[in-house]
Amino acid sequence: MSKKMQILSGIFLSGILILSVFYFIYNDQQSVDNIGGIKKTGALAQLAQGVATGNKTFLVLLQNNMELRPGGGFIGSFAIIKTENGRIKSYEVHDTANFDGRIPENTEMPEPMKKIFRIESWKLRDSNYSPDFPTNAQKALKFYYQGQGQEKFDGVVAVNADVLKKFLEVTGPIRLEGYPNVFEAENVLVTLEKQVEIDYAKQGIAAGDRKDVMGDFLRELLKKTAELPKLDKLNLANKLVSELENKNIQLYFGDEKLNTLIEESNWGGRVDEAWSGDYLLVADANLGAYKSDYFIKRSMEYTVDMSREIPEATLKITYQHTGQVKDWMTRDYLSYLRVYLPKGAKINETSEVGEVTYNEDLNKKVMGGFVEVPLNSTKTVIIKYTLPQELKEKDYQLKIQKQSGSGVVPMKVDVKSANGEDKTFELNLNGDRVVK
Repeated sequence: MSKKMQILSGIFLSGILILSVFYFIYNDQQSVDNIGGIKKTGALAQLAQGVATGNKTFLVLLQNNMELRPGGGFIGSFAIIKTENGRIKSYEVHDTANFDGRIPENTEMPEPMKKIFRIESWKLRDSNYSPDFPTNAQKALKFYYQGQGQEKFDGVVAVNADVLKKFLEVTGPIRLEGYPNVFEAENVLVTLEKQVEIDYAKQGIAAGDRKDVMGDFLRELLKKTAELPKLDKLNLANKLVSELENKNIQLYFGDEKLNTLIEESNWGGRVDEAWSGDYLLVADANLGAYKSDYFIKRSMEYTVDMSREIPEATLKITYQHTGQVKDWMTRDYLSYLRVYLPKGAKINETSEVGEVTYNEDLNKKVMGGFVEVPLNSTKTVIIKYTLPQELKEKDYQLKIQKQSGSGVVPMKVDVKSANGEDKTFELNLNGDRVVK
């Protein structure tokens, strides 16, 4: 692997660490069973066994969710990881900007990205345009093979940058010889970005060597993770289960039994096409080409009145841009927003969103439009619509599916039932939820 590729992989090679933790679980199942607080232990152990048996090859999509995309974050690089009975045998990392040059030109780029980027060709770096991970995994594989990739994969894993914080919460801060910065869980992503963009010059580091810190950081993190005592490794396993549940890690395997296990555990990032009740999924695509999502705080309010002859709903999505000034990391925020609603919903009114388009996707009604949020400002998008009348014929249930990489989203849900009863739910969305 070239030095440049190692640099570009930098902060995201937690994919290797994740597979290593799976291996630990597989080889120490008795300890896992005896420690409380590990969620879905049996499912995780079965998954670990599937990952850690025989020779396996994985495509790991390394997603930077400080630049949010519908499937998690911008895919700046991807890794090919080979394992033998769970142990990492080899890995290589590819910069998608370079790899995409091998993919034939096409005219398939989704319209919003085509409009902003002024590019016709849809390629691997932008492949996670769907909020549905199986769709994205298959699209990534398609582009990989179009780019003359030769590997046959046992699975596709998407890992968001936020996962790195979870490792440091267990290993503790990382200090590197020759660098004054301390890399702590709370601010590791920004500290690394700042080191390679600004601080290197103050430290007398040559521009050509400014990203060497990424490789140094990764080696130290791998070392500290390997040296963790058993209880800390179990703590890390518990955190990784939480990352699976909040979609910072998404899995897609060729093995049908493993995929069934993943779907049953809700670790596959799949949009629920079969859901027949009320439904909501909000997906942003940061098309501003900066890491502005680090500064964006989202919240939502949803009000539904099932007592009317035709049920009415109002959705409010608030974006607070906490960035103060234009710099190397952020600008005014530009997102292409898509809202997935029950099939048969009818939009009556929208505000604070650009020209609106409508289509159907994944058995849902989809509304889309551009949202612009200037620095140091707040904007609330409002969407008013009616729901299919047949929803009145059953007990009310609302399924909310969370976008991968969007962090914890506060949400208030007010429901007036068909008999006029009012219910209020205060949620912190960190995964999919069903409100009844």
